[in-house]
Amino acid sequence: MPRIKTRDGIELYTKDWGQGRPVILLHGWPLTADTFDDLSMAIADAGMRAIAYDRRGFGRSEQTFNGYDYDTMADDLADVIASTGANDATILGFSMGGGEVARYMSRHGGANLRSAVLVSSVVPYMLQTEDNPNGTPQSTFDEMTEGMVEDRAHFFAGFFKDFYGVGMFDKAVSSEVLDWSVRQAMMAGLKPTLACAKAFATTDFRPDLAAFNVPTLIIHGTDDKTVPIDAAGRAAAAGINQSTLIEYEGAPHGLFATHRQRFIDDVLAFLRR
Repeated sequence: MPRIKTRDGIELYTKDWGQGRPVILLHGWPLTADTFDDLSMAIADAGMRAIAYDRRGFGRSEQTFNGYDYDTMADDLADVIASTGANDATILGFSMGGGEVARYMSRHGGANLRSAVLVSSVVPYMLQTEDNPNGTPQSTFDEMTEGMVEDRAHFFAGFFKDFYGVGMFDKAVSSEVLDWSVRQAMMAGLKPTLACAKAFATTDFRPDLAAFNVPTLIIHGTDDKTVPIDAAGRAAAAGINQSTLIEYEGAPHGLFATHRQRFIDDVLAFLRR
């Protein structure tokens, strides 16, 4: 697989499948581009090109000590777009990746894009504040940090049960999917894991919403315990022009796995417009 070098010399592991109009896929925390394999195959089989890369510090990409702010990560996205020659592209961000979509819009003017997709995204603002009462309390993020510092592997074993809604409905995902997700998470360095958790928890994307200048699909589960829909999907839809919100009733955060076929069908229908 190719490795793309960013403007500051960091190598990003990239999967580039298929030919045709490009779709760039931005994975969630603390996972890798592998979470998009099912969607990437469907995109390639539909006559388009799926480009998915491991975020810096995660998966098989280079692990730096710095660069885990959204400005830098949006620049990484711009470098991937330039290196792959992805024109007239769609960018899709899952969870943390939604923030890179928003920051690319404001920092790079949405260059070379025709559309965008936000899936279970942290946009526009996760942190609970006086002017964002539906957000997540700082204490929750503090507990997450403490858990990761104490025993990261144990923390993720529990984290992914909420992520996939295990216990919310029968057979949310297999135990093997949970194990696979933990393995992906443990590929990341401790520094990027902690730094990116801070970034997605505290970055306010509300000022970025006005920069969305392309049709945008928003997909979010109503029972998302990781990124609750009121402060995220619904708020994003209210603030982004040309946006369409699809709510998955009862779906958890990791709906790309729990609602795989519906998710693929909805994304392909949007891409074919």
